[in-house]
Amino acid sequence: MKRFAAAFLSVLFLAVPALTGATVAQAEEGARLRVELTQLAPRVVTSSTTTLTVSGTVTNTGDRKVNRPQVRLQVGDRVTTSRGVNDVLSGAVIKDSPLTDFSSVADALEPGQSAPLNITVNLTGSKAAQFSRPGVYPLLVNVNGTPEFGGPARLGAVSMLMPVLAGPGKSAGHSSAGAPSMTLLWPLTSNVPQVYAAPYGQPLVLRDDRLADEIGPDGRLNALVTAASTAVHGDSDLAKSMCFALDPDLLATVDSMSRGYRVHTENGNIDGKGVQTAKTWLTSLRSLLTGRCVVALPFADADLNTVARIRPGDPVLVAQAAAAAATIQQLAGVTPQTGVLWPDGTLNEAVLTALTQAGVKTVLTDAAKLAPVGGGGGVTVQGSAVRAQPTDSLISAAMTGVPSVPDSVTVAASTERAIAGQNGLGALAFRAGLGLPAGQERPKHLLVAPPRRWDAPATELTAYLQQVGEFLDAGVVTAESLPSLLSADPAGTGAVGDGGQNPDAAVDPAVVSTLTKLDDQAAGMASAMQLDPTKRVKPEDVVASVRLAELRGASTGWRGLSADAATANAQAEIGAISDRVSVRQPQQIIALASGNSPLPVYVVNDLPVGINARFSLNNNTGLRADEAKQVSFPAGGGRQYFLPVEALRAGRFSVDVSLSTPTGTPLGSSARFELTSTEYGAITIIATVAAGVALLLLASRRIYRRVKDARTGRDVVD
Repeated sequence: MKRFAAAFLSVLFLAVPALTGATVAQAEEGARLRVELTQLAPRVVTSSTTTLTVSGTVTNTGDRKVNRPQVRLQVGDRVTTSRGVNDVLSGAVIKDSPLTDFSSVADALEPGQSAPLNITVNLTGSKAAQFSRPGVYPLLVNVNGTPEFGGPARLGAVSMLMPVLAGPGKSAGHSSAGAPSMTLLWPLTSNVPQVYAAPYGQPLVLRDDRLADEIGPDGRLNALVTAASTAVHGDSDLAKSMCFALDPDLLATVDSMSRGYRVHTENGNIDGKGVQTAKTWLTSLRSLLTGRCVVALPFADADLNTVARIRPGDPVLVAQAAAAAATIQQLAGVTPQTGVLWPDGTLNEAVLTALTQAGVKTVLTDAAKLAPVGGGGGVTVQGSAVRAQPTDSLISAAMTGVPSVPDSVTVAASTERAIAGQNGLGALAFRAGLGLPAGQERPKHLLVAPPRRWDAPATELTAYLQQVGEFLDAGVVTAESLPSLLSADPAGTGAVGDGGQNPDAAVDPAVVSTLTKLDDQAAGMASAMQLDPTKRVKPEDVVASVRLAELRGASTGWRGLSADAATANAQAEIGAISDRVSVRQPQQIIALASGNSPLPVYVVNDLPVGINARFSLNNNTGLRADEAKQVSFPAGGGRQYFLPVEALRAGRFSVDVSLSTPTGTPLGSSARFELTSTEYGAITIIATVAAGVALLLLASRRIYRRVKDARTGRDVVD
């Protein structure tokens, strides 16, 4: 069994009382240790295993001195149920016993101070007996110490799953009889969509240059490609079992980066640094994918239920999110599995209908969301023609990391990345039947789905893949390709349930609301555009960037992040189109020759399509215009327009002139006109004369009544 001395585990646990084996009932507030493991060898115990080594560092991350920090390994009973595996993953109380005695880490650790951690245990005698039977065991790295002004307590811990194929020194081990087949998905998508703006006919602008780092030598996406390339070229069974899940938006973005791009900053756009990096990564990816299985993710890994809510009742946007085959074929040089999609979350009825219309026949989905699961077999979703092929929920949960739970460990983000690979191996071995009681039913097939944005160094990913390859060699699982798996008839029909509400998967309602408004604005712009006979650009092509931005805004990568960040791309795309149709700011004061003189307005339409718009006047006290008139602006140029206006008073005043589509979508920014007028318009004069006549009539009437009343009074006296 190979050992992976470079396995990277970086873990931060806060001091809490719930973990079993703590030396006291209550840890002291403000005292905590971080355990960083740099070596775990071996990753799987076999008959030839003689030692178990754990190395790393312990750092005092609290605000109090910790005296006599010490560490030991503890091992729990072999897990025999899925609940037992989940207990380890969730940090619940489990029964364990010491594998080693406590050994000193340092005499004391001041706040911020670190010390090395090294444990090597010979797996012989009673210690070997603790791993005597094949199975999956909880393994705990437990660090205790005495905080200043406090008592002894557990201050740091790392818990993980340790697979055992055979007891150390024993010839009998795991039986390969009845081993399930396995298919491994390998997702490639960015942490969040990085496009800030990509208007029609203009350069790509990214929101920052983090994607260049992701695909760079030390980046997450490069690690995924590098580790997979190393593994599949040396192991034909592993290569057969793997299928690469690609995000078409990621491919399109990196391809655009390779031809030059800009990065948005507060001080303006600057040149991006990752042109050559993008070329190198694409070359490596294409080499990896040659002759391999590929499956599509939705565009930008969009949450399809959210996409359906942007434009209720219209399946077009959902279909666009699922239409990835052409992009992958063109940019990656490989044809993805026809009609197969791996979306995230539970799909509602409207989405399933839209996917069917778009030609999607199979979705890969969490087994926990299906009823019945059917032992790993696919089911036809009730009320649709879509086949749902389940991924294994337990393995996915293990590879996602350790969640925080009440009264248990509080886990840093780095912890989830750190132990995901090891726990993924343990969960895979368990689901394959390692250590299960005789007669307990195993699944016939395991579809393994790592986190969609798995973040681990190349060494950890390589260690994971090599160990999966050794599981294949040992007969723990057998290799099956995704096409072979999907060629089998569905096991039956089943409903898709929500599997319980996950607050972390909820989409911010503000995202949907904003994207819906922007979609309406894009529709208004498109309806106002006309095809220019010389440029031959369709209006749909001009607003296409907004539709793609809406899909990016619905990406699952934005979960838990701000709505403003999720919708920034769509906002920028609308703004980029709008800004290309504008009223030019005049450079001088405009004198109206008469009260009814037209206002000269210069309008620039830099779009490759013609557009209909209306003028709007704001802050226009002293001026009246016919704003209802619709004007057609031809593509690609500027033109002077004379807007009929009427001065309501003489003197100097200003007015803001802007444009909007007939449906009210603003175009460009407003321009302020400074005006002077020495005359009133005809309507104003007529209104003034009419007012004067009315005033004269009223005055005459009043005089008449007074004279009449006076005469009547004299007649009474006489």
